[in-house]
Amino acid sequence: MTYQQAIDYLMSTLPMFSRIGKAAYKIDLTNTIELCNFLDNPQNGFKSVHIAGTNGKGSTSHMLASVLQTAGYKTGLYTSPHLKDFKERIRINGEMIRDEFVSGFVESIQPLIEKIEPSFFETTVAMAFQYFKQEKVDIAIIETGLGGRLDSTNIIHPEISVITNIGWDHMNILGDSLEKIAIEKAGIIKEKIPVVVGEAEGSIKKVFVEKAKEMNAPIVFANEQFHAIDWQYKHHELVVEISKDKSDEKKFYHLDLTGIYQTKNLVTTLCTLHELQQKGFFLYDSQIKNGLRNTKKQTGLHGRWEVIREHPAVVLDVAHNAEGISQLLRQLELIEPKHLHIVIGLVKDKDVEMVLSLLPKYAQYYFTQAQIPRALPAQQLKAAASKFELKGEAFEEVNSGLRSALKNATRDDLILVCGSVFVVGEVKLQ
Repeated sequence: MTYQQAIDYLMSTLPMFSRIGKAAYKIDLTNTIELCNFLDNPQNGFKSVHIAGTNGKGSTSHMLASVLQTAGYKTGLYTSPHLKDFKERIRINGEMIRDEFVSGFVESIQPLIEKIEPSFFETTVAMAFQYFKQEKVDIAIIETGLGGRLDSTNIIHPEISVITNIGWDHMNILGDSLEKIAIEKAGIIKEKIPVVVGEAEGSIKKVFVEKAKEMNAPIVFANEQFHAIDWQYKHHELVVEISKDKSDEKKFYHLDLTGIYQTKNLVTTLCTLHELQQKGFFLYDSQIKNGLRNTKKQTGLHGRWEVIREHPAVVLDVAHNAEGISQLLRQLELIEPKHLHIVIGLVKDKDVEMVLSLLPKYAQYYFTQAQIPRALPAQQLKAAASKFELKGEAFEEVNSGLRSALKNATRDDLILVCGSVFVVGEVKLQ
């Protein structure tokens, strides 16, 4: 079996959430456990950090991985979904998983796949665990797919559990209130394993505190320990001034991830790194700063306020829910482009009206769709947007919408492509 045959088999045979949505989501961990039992439980063969949350878990995962590999640790990184290449999901020290491992893994486990019919995600989780064990990583950063309690990754016993935040997303699966969503995310909290929560207030904070108490797990809230007190742009970097609680000491961090929302992810990352230091990981200030300054370069993260062209500026961002879009709007208010063009595509199972209600009426829109079954057709998106006085044209393919935006934009305008990981992943202008 070649690599391409293996990928074609996985994508055509197994239910894939990114393509079909809720129908691919399994409501228990049975398949993942059986797959890993077959592989002699590779998840027990390496140390890990487990990361859940509504927004920011991808950026936080990549930041942590970049710092750890800068500090000399052989670092695995499992994230999802991918933008362009399946192998983006599984990396060691920034290098994507080898073709021959993917093909060999699929060939060896194919009989079990035919027997138990796992999802695409369940299978790729088992693949990542096996790869990290075989390659003897020192530590792996493991990002949940969605939720936490029933997520396929939730069979690991990490050094630290991390929950970035809670927001409105995947309500059709995780629950119709923020408290219900928080309960699902809190499912990654393990017995006596420290947990870092990026930010939480009120009833959401109470959910985490009570779950941590139940599991006898030490809990810390990152935004109560570290504070981003100032930031500025310098030489295509985001420079953030951080103060640590109960200390007059201030430090500056240069990030190559330049979205303003990264200040929150930085706070979560710094708090998690502090907890890792308490666990015996040697992480010096210079290594932390260098790792954060080179996250994109070292781990291959894309699609987070990523400027791929100037004059007019073209920015890609995978923001796709209310909280993510709100953060983008804050960024836009700070930049104040001459004219704003938004190329946007959403998926059917998102709260489309909530997202559309946030978008600025003054922008010119290019409503589009990714080439997946879950995509909301561009014409339907345009019709829904008209109720919120958002004006624009519909395009059945992302790049045709982007080309139209480029044609209409002047030198000092900004073109933002957002609404879905899959929309960003299909952009070819790079």
